[in-house]
Amino acid sequence: MFKGSLIALATPFDVDNRVDYTALERLIEFHVSEGSDGLVIAGTTGESATLDKSEHTELIGKAVEIVNGRLPVIAGTGSNSTAQTIQLSVDVGKLRIDAYLLVAPYYNKPMQEGIYQHFSTIADAVDKPVMLYNVPGRTVTDILPETVARLAAHPNIFGIKEATGDMQRLSQIQQLVPEDFMLYSGDDFTALEFIENGGNGVVTVSGNVAPRLMADMCRAALAGEREKAKQLDDKLQPLNKALFLESNPIPVKWALAEMGLISPGIRLPLTPYAEEYHAEMRQAMADAGIAL
Repeated sequence: MFKGSLIALATPFDVDNRVDYTALERLIEFHVSEGSDGLVIAGTTGESATLDKSEHTELIGKAVEIVNGRLPVIAGTGSNSTAQTIQLSVDVGKLRIDAYLLVAPYYNKPMQEGIYQHFSTIADAVDKPVMLYNVPGRTVTDILPETVARLAAHPNIFGIKEATGDMQRLSQIQQLVPEDFMLYSGDDFTALEFIENGGNGVVTVSGNVAPRLMADMCRAALAGEREKAKQLDDKLQPLNKALFLESNPIPVKWALAEMGLISPGIRLPLTPYAEEYHAEMRQAMADAGIAL
């Protein structure tokens, strides 16, 4: 299955706030050339919350067309409505995607049984593999390890993006799931430690801006080359910090615009990256070897 640096790709918008497919192609070619291991389209970093259904489907379809089999494509189709998630996932499943990323249902605050039934019902309805996505800091909902273990028994659920940044949580999950259940960090700050403790990779925000550095760090970590991985991770840490000084994807879209890859468009209620952080971001990008 998927390993290494999986990019939670930002969705570029033009000056009229429409999806910019020319810039999307530019981003995808950038990641192909820089050695990223896969793309997650229309996730949190892709501003899925403000894409309407037709945009959501078209964005994933265009991405698949541009990638043309050169990288795995994981489609973000999760929501807090089980029925709507199934509808979107079935529609997107007609495209040449490789898997789904399904976020824990937010706002509703379901109990663990509701979380289990939500994911298992969706997994029953689709014919491509499902990656769970646990990010309590955004959703309030927390997929507890015991629930992950129940879901890991479903033949169509292959792994989880675990974004708590808690290594104890990783250990708890590992003790309960089969050895072939895939574990991905959703926290760039602790991605190296996560992989060293048995994780298979990271779904990364920072990799949008420093794809080669992130991919090389993951490969070194997966190969057990600890010193090399640590040196690469040290270069990434200032960038990780700068990219989360405001809500994701505000900072990463500003950085990508500075690199000339996209325009700075972002959709309300998100607002442009505060000027007070620009110097820190530029320095972090320079430390990571990113040319502006």
